[in-house]
Amino acid sequence: MVNNKTYNNLIDTLEQLGVNHYQIQQVSSGDIFEMDLEKNTLYPLMHIVPQTVVASQGQFTFNFQVFIMDLVEPDESNEQEVLSDCLSICTDIIATFKSGESLFKYNAQHGEEEKYFVDNDFTIEPFTERFDNAVSGWTFTIPIIVEQDFNSCNIPQPTTSIGK
Repeated sequence: MVNNKTYNNLIDTLEQLGVNHYQIQQVSSGDIFEMDLEKNTLYPLMHIVPQTVVASQGQFTFNFQVFIMDLVEPDESNEQEVLSDCLSICTDIIATFKSGESLFKYNAQHGEEEKYFVDNDFTIEPFTERFDNAVSGWTFTIPIIVEQDFNSCNIPQPTTSIGK
């Protein structure tokens, strides 16, 4: 039996990765345009933007765009250091998923391990002066693959026959 993962499972897992990382000071998720970088934001910041979900034979591929950013001095004297540190954080997150069948979390309710997979190369793109305040960093899209059994027995609908 497949232990189907939900959108909530994946967001929670990604956010927890950020919370557990010693360099990341704040984690958020949602639309990038709703992110308020001026209000009580701690840096480095990890922001997760949900994108598409591809349903294929026996699996879902959830795509998330991940931003890692930090403050840059007004004279940009630390921009290279910020970019270097943020890239290191990006590669830490990617490495967590690329380490085989990674992120095994014990699911006490079902007695199963939760499995997440990635199988693509990653393009990590730098940004500078992209937002209203002085932040620089990197962004990448992470496609997370989870098993899905598409069990129609649990659909909330009447169990009567159609067409009778």
